[in-house]
Amino acid sequence: MTSLKSIHPEHHSVIIVGGGQAGLSASYYLQQMGIEHVLLEKHDLTHAWRTQRWDAFSLVTPNWQCALPGYPYAGNDPHGFMKRDEIIAYLDGFIDAVKAPARTGVSVQRVSPRPQGGYAVQTSAGEFSADQVIIASGGYHTPIIPRLAERLPANIAQIHSEQYRNPQQLPAGNVLVVGSGQSGAQIAEDLHLAGRKVYLAVGDAPRCARFHRGREVVDWLADMGYYDIGVDQHPLREGVRDNTNHYVTGRDGGRDIDLRQFAREGMELFGLLTGLDDGVLRFQPDLAAKLDAADAVYNRINASIDHYIAENAIDAPPGKVYQPVWQPEQERKQLDLAAAGISTIIWCIGFAPDFAYVDASVFNGRGHPVHKRGITAQAGLYFLGLPWLHTWGSGRFSGIARDAEYLVRHLSQNQDARAQLPLQIHHS
Repeated sequence: MTSLKSIHPEHHSVIIVGGGQAGLSASYYLQQMGIEHVLLEKHDLTHAWRTQRWDAFSLVTPNWQCALPGYPYAGNDPHGFMKRDEIIAYLDGFIDAVKAPARTGVSVQRVSPRPQGGYAVQTSAGEFSADQVIIASGGYHTPIIPRLAERLPANIAQIHSEQYRNPQQLPAGNVLVVGSGQSGAQIAEDLHLAGRKVYLAVGDAPRCARFHRGREVVDWLADMGYYDIGVDQHPLREGVRDNTNHYVTGRDGGRDIDLRQFAREGMELFGLLTGLDDGVLRFQPDLAAKLDAADAVYNRINASIDHYIAENAIDAPPGKVYQPVWQPEQERKQLDLAAAGISTIIWCIGFAPDFAYVDASVFNGRGHPVHKRGITAQAGLYFLGLPWLHTWGSGRFSGIARDAEYLVRHLSQNQDARAQLPLQIHHS
């Protein structure tokens, strides 16, 4: 029997897909503007923060940058770095403050334009419809694991960074971490500090200093206006969205991550992982080049701060240029997993977007939405919470409020235009 709901789907002015900080921020501004909406989340609100972070995780941005709409950081350590439990407590407070009209445990299976206008939204809880839709599910959906993983010896445990919690969860033995972005570098450090023997395959991630010239680097960059630069003004333009995040840590009050220092202390570093033959991994002989490139970015950022200090005659302690504390004597091209005693491989090479459920011609060849500040060419379809949606802070606690407010204001104007359309037709 056909249900009444399938004939007359539940309708809303706006449907938000995703209950992380982006979706909740959109709800905050929709409520501010009196726009009716519902938020659909397949798990619990802010699910990823609760289930995909390791025990020793901390923010790499200072607490003062936690500026979710209507809910700025109110603690007594603005220049500290929230730990995992503190982040969850902060998000719990934001959830309580927003009071979004949310439905959890509802998986969105398809979003498609309707011939009569608006959108059909098929979900695990039945069919909905909406005048406009905000996709706020982020851009980190499918963990990336290379196909060569299928040929690894069966006795080697494999997990993705989102599954890592602590060194104790891993079987006894040595660990290979593949990838040196924020997650890879910090997980490698977590294992290293716990006394585990770590092998690290280094990628293209740059690094930056935690402190320079007497202040946190983020503070300097904020004063310099870096976090206000829109993607349309950035030298790389939209290419900046492909950049890997700089590795640094907020652990223990914040400090640099120096892979060369780890190597001095016994961590073994390799270049880019390229292949596998009979239990032996192959690597590009590019470790020295990757370390040099990361250090060059580190020094370049500090030099830009030095220039700003000089240009504005700011009284600040002297700085210094980073000098390598270790150099690879030779480029190792192979690693025999059995001989190295490796029992676990942790894949830290990121995520791929998966917007297959969005049936609209708004994507590029790599599956990323094409948009301007989250506004697509498909009227009434928006994206929010993506890295560099507009600024560096777009995918973080620091910039989501600006993005959400801008998008909802545009959405409100579009809604007003839709409301006027029948009247214009009637009088034509």
